[in-house]
Amino acid sequence: MKKSLLIIMLGLATGLTIACKHPGKEIENASTSLNSTANSENIIKDAFVDNFGDKLEVIINNSTNTATIRLDGKIYELKKSNNLPDYTASDAEYQYSNIKGNIIFLNKDYDMVIFQYKQNTKNPKSTKMASY
Repeated sequence: MKKSLLIIMLGLATGLTIACKHPGKEIENASTSLNSTANSENIIKDAFVDNFGDKLEVIINNSTNTATIRLDGKIYELKKSNNLPDYTASDAEYQYSNIKGNIIFLNKDYDMVIFQYKQNTKNPKSTKMASY
């Protein structure tokens, strides 16, 4: 009886160990596969954090003219718009734009800004003046 209970427990522990997948390892595998394709294609990766602490990850693939946006665990695939200024990508529902360092991700249906980030444009070298 004790041997059969021990065998069942070991079998159950082995089965759970094999069947269990850790989500952190999947993310690491995905990032390494992206890094390997970055060498063969023209890919730009950026991450921005707004005033509320939300993190927006942007992956721009210039060879296919697509932008992949990651925000709050969701992934958005957008197509580059050539008739809009600077870098702007959109689909039927969302729009991402990077105009002079002002990052905006919005929902077009509701005219609602989901994420906004503005780069600090202060340049200390340009404000210095010579004093005589």
